[in-house]
Amino acid sequence: MHELSMADGILKAVISNAEQNDATEVTEVTIEIGKLALLNPEQVKFMLGVLSEDTIAKDANFVMVEIPIEIKCKECGYIGLADSDDLDHYAPMVECPKCENKVIEVTNGKDCIVKNIVIEKPDD
Repeated sequence: MHELSMADGILKAVISNAEQNDATEVTEVTIEIGKLALLNPEQVKFMLGVLSEDTIAKDANFVMVEIPIEIKCKECGYIGLADSDDLDHYAPMVECPKCENKVIEVTNGKDCIVKNIVIEKPDD
């Protein structure tokens, strides 16, 4: 279950960043997960909720944003979204929706990124 290790890494990065900015609480975290990251966003969210107990992120709202797959076809030159509805989670094969060529360059949709962290700071 790589969602657990990914959630652990995300939470550590969030807490580290929040503490560096003198946060007393993390209220919201936005995470972008590409369709080719091979992560289940709902499982990552659940794991973040469990792992964040007893931390400054315990009441945070974890917002998961799924990023579609964008490609550039090396055969016909198509640039745009790839069809990802029928992808096998274990061995995804992406092809050009225009010419069905599998020799493509993935330009977006394979990363997992903490996009935004909202924190509370102490009143001075």
